Amino acid sequence: MSTQQSLRMERPRRWDAPFDPAMTEKDVDALLARPEFAAIDASRFPTAAPLRGILQNDCRIVEYKPGDIIVREGDYGNSAFLILSGAVRVVISPSLPQQVLGRAPEKKRKAWSVLRDMLTYPRIPEVRDTNLYGTSVTDIAHLHRASLLDATDKAALFGAGVNLTADMESLPPLVDPYKTALLPSGTLFGEIAALGRVKRSATMYAETTCKVLELRWQALRDIKNRDDTWRDKIEQVYRANLLKTQLPEHPLLKGLDTETLKKIADQTLFETYGSFEWNVDFKAGNKQNRRASEMEPQVVREGDYPDGLLLVIGGFGRVTVGLGNGDRTLTYLREGDHFGLDELFDAWKSGENKVYETSLSVLGYLQLLRIPYPVLADLVFPKLIEPAARLLDAAARPIEDDAFMEWAVDQRFINGTKTMLIDMEKCVRCDDCVVACAETHNGNPKFIRNGPTLDNWMVANSCMHCVDPVCLIGCPTGAIHRTLNGGTVIINDLTCIGCGTCANACPYENIRLVPIREKSGQQVIDPVSHQPIMKATKCDLCSSLPSGPSCERACAHGALQRIDLQTLIKTARIGA
Repeated sequence: MSTQQSLRMERPRRWDAPFDPAMTEKDVDALLARPEFAAIDASRFPTAAPLRGILQNDCRIVEYKPGDIIVREGDYGNSAFLILSGAVRVVISPSLPQQVLGRAPEKKRKAWSVLRDMLTYPRIPEVRDTNLYGTSVTDIAHLHRASLLDATDKAALFGAGVNLTADMESLPPLVDPYKTALLPSGTLFGEIAALGRVKRSATMYAETTCKVLELRWQALRDIKNRDDTWRDKIEQVYRANLLKTQLPEHPLLKGLDTETLKKIADQTLFETYGSFEWNVDFKAGNKQNRRASEMEPQVVREGDYPDGLLLVIGGFGRVTVGLGNGDRTLTYLREGDHFGLDELFDAWKSGENKVYETSLSVLGYLQLLRIPYPVLADLVFPKLIEPAARLLDAAARPIEDDAFMEWAVDQRFINGTKTMLIDMEKCVRCDDCVVACAETHNGNPKFIRNGPTLDNWMVANSCMHCVDPVCLIGCPTGAIHRTLNGGTVIINDLTCIGCGTCANACPYENIRLVPIREKSGQQVIDPVSHQPIMKATKCDLCSSLPSGPSCERACAHGALQRIDLQTLIKTARIGA
């Protein structure tokens, strides 16, 4: 008999890490007394997630000064906001200048500028001209110290933004030519971006000193599911947005008239599976060597009876078919794809019940629209041409052809739109790609020619400019953002404060924090903590160059490509 003793500990729970540990019982009492929460029937909530617990653990109260940006247009968010006191102004049109939002202006460099920098770039790593920051080195150090605070203090200091009143004053008073609207106390905003993981549609900033309750998406989901008033309000807004954007753009429904789309939207269900914080679970699972499938909740099981068509509007899903005691991955789904069409169409055509021929699981998180079968039978199938190819037909491929796709799905490389793929059979290790990158970025290469490999394929440690860029969530200054043209994820060095939020969020560890130096070669040091000032750095796809990524152009052997996974799989001669 073994004498080895087991370590006993409590199972991790949902609220082991509250949104704001400083939230007090008094704060919760004050919230429950407000009309937005007082009318909610707390008895409808389960004991494992009571209303009081949701408010105390999944919410936080943030104070903003006039001019503080609360959310920026184009940001990705996973929380909603309720104005407790004061007023918030929303910028409807036109959009604020990118510089006001903390982002870098999009500007292509001239050929002579690129050549000059290639010939004169410093031999010292990560040199910066601190005069460009528009503030003293001492002020930069203050921002850096603030970025090192714990999550609670940082939230109190920054909230979701920084005060840019000085920049806004150059646009007096944001009325002409800007169309704005005032949101009073009691207004809920940001709920669509929170539940749908989509970009914020407008910039909101504090008109007066105000208090705002920020609700994590889990809190919003639970309250919506348990209270009819909250559900009706949110779904009314969502359906209006759904009719305008999601349904008309889906390939399966394009061409349907407005009245038909409205009838479909009225009956369509919005569903969310998995976790928006999938990157945290994914990184933890990698450290624990857990199989990817262990972290994938199932939405549909093979053999279940379908009741509606599933349209993917966000996130990723894995489609599998049973194979022996396990499963075989047939494909993956992302925005614009659908699941269950074959079985439902067959059932409509034959008049017989059909079961799902495949299973659907969640890769991180998955946003779905479920169109009930009766709606499809009445409004969609009579106008639908029979599907050209069945999903199950993919099972006819030799199983070894799926090895690369299985690996890419397990590693979540399906998230990348500009993945750096290197064919190691063609690569001669000359490092011309790294040199070209360094010459383009003042001597500072933005990627590492190393990474996970399968057979002759390597995915290098370089930003993949993801479909779901979790690195954008939580940046306190808006420094990391997508470009308006092309959607490249870049970092504005002038507004980055080195807090590490983006680097910690990246599930692929493709963002690094580096100590910066002045032109003389001296490190920029915080005079109080005596720690170096850090900045986030990563691949920007050479966004300032008209010719595109220099690493790809520099590879004389055709070994390096920047591609989307769909092209990647075809390049690997798998599933083509």
